[in-house]
Amino acid sequence: HPALRHAAVTRRELGIPTVFNFLGPLANPAQPAAQAVGVADAGMAAVAADVLAARGTSALVFRGDDGLDELTVTATSTVWEVVGGTVAQTVLDPLELGIARADLSDLRGGDRARNAAVARAMLGGETGPVRAAVLLNSAAALVALDAVGAHGPEPDSLNQRLRAAMARAADAIDSGAAGQALQRWVETSRALAGR
Repeated sequence: HPALRHAAVTRRELGIPTVFNFLGPLANPAQPAAQAVGVADAGMAAVAADVLAARGTSALVFRGDDGLDELTVTATSTVWEVVGGTVAQTVLDPLELGIARADLSDLRGGDRARNAAVARAMLGGETGPVRAAVLLNSAAALVALDAVGAHGPEPDSLNQRLRAAMARAADAIDSGAAGQALQRWVETSRALAGR
């Protein structure tokens, strides 16, 4: 939410998750029909799923069982699937999707320049744990979007839907479309900042 931007500096200085980490995705003024939401606090993930269900939002809410606020490739993840106002909880094992286990150190970010270089390399076709994590989390957003308008559980398993969505995400990266979209976003952001 735009009002939360005033707390951004303080949040960064604290260096720990705050209530704003939880409220941000739930207070999105765009009110998207679909969301993929990572929640670090296991107790709050179910609450977030219930809020999104009450709103009629299609969503995957998740927490890596390694403590990450994303679908992880280092362990299993707990997922709350929100479709048609209902919530179903499941455990997702990336091994079942053909993703090799990684170490947290393989995913650890760095400074802005390092993170940008890692992103460029991944978008340029580099394989490994970073690409696997990006594909998995991108797939979560696609699965949530695909469920918009559904009135109950999907006929295919979550794993089947994630696998198909990961292939779509991989196609976007491998074709260069994802990199081009990022470049357009960067250019637009810079143009808007210069206003």
